[in-house]
Amino acid sequence: MKKNNRPRLPAAGPSENLSEMDEMMLDRATRSKILEKHSDAQNMKFVEGFLLKLLSCKGVSKHIHTLEILRLAFLAKKVFTQQGRLIEVEGPIRICGDIHGQYSDLIRLFDKGGFPPDSNYIFLGDYVDRGRNSLEVLFLCLAYKVRYPNNFFMLRGNHECAHINASYGFKDEVFSRRTTGCETIYDDLTDMMDMMPLSGLIGRKILCMHGGISPHLKSLSDLRNCRAPFTGSNDELEMDLLWADPMCNQEGFLPNLRGASVSFGEDMVHKACRQLGIDLIVRAHQVVQDGYEFFAGRRCITIFSAPNYCGQFDNSSAVCVVSEGLEVSFEVLKPETMNFEKMEASVASMET
Repeated sequence: MKKNNRPRLPAAGPSENLSEMDEMMLDRATRSKILEKHSDAQNMKFVEGFLLKLLSCKGVSKHIHTLEILRLAFLAKKVFTQQGRLIEVEGPIRICGDIHGQYSDLIRLFDKGGFPPDSNYIFLGDYVDRGRNSLEVLFLCLAYKVRYPNNFFMLRGNHECAHINASYGFKDEVFSRRTTGCETIYDDLTDMMDMMPLSGLIGRKILCMHGGISPHLKSLSDLRNCRAPFTGSNDELEMDLLWADPMCNQEGFLPNLRGASVSFGEDMVHKACRQLGIDLIVRAHQVVQDGYEFFAGRRCITIFSAPNYCGQFDNSSAVCVVSEGLEVSFEVLKPETMNFEKMEASVASMET
């Protein structure tokens, strides 16, 4: 059985005094100057306290102070910037698809597969929008990213773009659920999202992204050289990595029925695998009934990790489990109501 390796330190409140608090709310440049003063040890203590506070409050982030959110966004952006545009890792690792604000299902996913750092994870984006708890999902994932930067990886989805999440729920959630600093919180979080990596490579053979492949993708160097920051507003490689979809009974690349990016046929999957020297493409971006779905003779997998999506689909969720030897299997979770009593017991046992 996987143990729940949740932090044991007491929750860390804002460390800034009142004058610093006032300065922090002025502009991002001032905040950065203040936050740069913290040592690595101070930042780790902060994020461990942040994790414990979030995991102890039944998925309600109202106990998280505005300045803690701004500090977390700053630290996450710093890690994303340092690690580059293509995340290159080895197995074993667990690949997760869209979460879309379904916090209780995210906790179920960790309960089953192991909380970081007991298991390594790469998420393929779409943490926010549509579900009721986008803030908690994003905060938990960002905190794990900062605390375990080499065990926990986050790719960007199309909903981690301001022009999308301003319309599909995330911005409204920030402004309706937070009582202070709403504009600043939203701006800093979306600014951080612009620096999130767009692709990941596992064992040099499994390529991951949120959307799909692109006619502009010719080599792995193209992925390493993706622009940052990227605002998600053009029709080039970066856009396709976020938006592209596989399409049956199609050859080549065609305009996507979504009205953004392209769709690609099985022939393009096989061509991309040859060009890039890879064996498999794993992407998210689409609801699939069983949580995972094969395409192009099992050379492309769609993974979706939000069960009973939006309360309207009776779909399962899945995690793609990659072994050290790059063998692939799946863990499937059926829709279920979160048992918060079980969650409380797990947190209580961790504190003793």
